[in-house]
Amino acid sequence: MDNRSYYDTFSETYEAKRHYGYHQFLDDAEFGLIADHCHGKRVLEVGCGTGLILQRAANSASHAVGVDISPGMLEHARQRGLDVHEGTATQLPFEDGHFDLVYSFKVLAHVEGIEDALQEMQRVTRPGGRIFAEFYNRRSLRTLVKRLKPGTKIGSQGGTTDDDVFTRYDSIADIESICPDGLRLEGMHGIRIASPLALPFDLPVLGRAWAGFERALMHTPLKRFGGFLVVEFSRT
Repeated sequence: MDNRSYYDTFSETYEAKRHYGYHQFLDDAEFGLIADHCHGKRVLEVGCGTGLILQRAANSASHAVGVDISPGMLEHARQRGLDVHEGTATQLPFEDGHFDLVYSFKVLAHVEGIEDALQEMQRVTRPGGRIFAEFYNRRSLRTLVKRLKPGTKIGSQGGTTDDDVFTRYDSIADIESICPDGLRLEGMHGIRIASPLALPFDLPVLGRAWAGFERALMHTPLKRFGGFLVVEFSRT
């Protein structure tokens, strides 16, 4: 299944569980990494989906823009009043150096032309601007479980699962090898470090405690084993 069709199908149920528990934790953790870089800035989200994180960025940015491959996802984002455009990560429809902050969460792992996507993110970022790029960590408990368990159903009908979309898993060395010249590494952040399954986040009472535990681990050397690695760059 091609990515556009997959995410159009996913758009039918994408927000069903995103406002509590595990998915809320993940969105909060991701937005927390970029929040201080949004104030008064021109911001681009690559792979904005239905606009859940972009909406938060738009609250403090001078202008927040999203791009996504899926018309179905973009329909939901437009209902939020967001400025979003159809396009791909490997051919961003924006001028060189236009944005102060460019970020991408939950998306780059599903892009086969990952080097082209990173070069495009660099191209549309002004010199001195920031880029936050999230990868799926090959050396994590999350990845181990993903490879062992059956696919998770997405969409409201049919048998489509998350196994039907291209997915790549990268180590830190892999990430360093594919990053284009002109980007300076500023930091690396790990999310979902000790959780092979998402279930603990969704449990009453325990879920909040578990999320707090995971947030604490993000500030330790164990962050390099996070299921999600968010690499922070500045454009030179």
